[in-house]
Amino acid sequence: MEIQPIKTETDYEAALAEIERLWGSALNTPEGDKLDLLLILVDNYEQQHYPIDPPDPIEVIKFYMDQQGLTLKDLEPYLGKPHRVLEVLNRQRQLSLSMIRKLHEGLRIPLESLLYKSA
Repeated sequence: MEIQPIKTETDYEAALAEIERLWGSALNTPEGDKLDLLLILVDNYEQQHYPIDPPDPIEVIKFYMDQQGLTLKDLEPYLGKPHRVLEVLNRQRQLSLSMIRKLHEGLRIPLESLLYKSA
């Protein structure tokens, strides 16, 4: 396969097949270099044609609660009094910068996940 820009779905599928064939190629070899270039081209194509939006901040908080076995009470140090926690989780109140900072520092939730706001 000759390396060329990926312009169509057929080009994309051919590039994926070639990546699979080259997978595991040694670094700094012609095959390894070809693999690197194809990965860049495929990544670019996927970003343009299959973009993935960042997660919703409230869903991220709920996910962390589930994964860490947290209760609503456990969120009070980060979001405030019980009614404020419920308002945030029910989308009746937006996260403030202070809440975002506390959630990031206290629960290690990535800032990028807390700053995204859906339209």
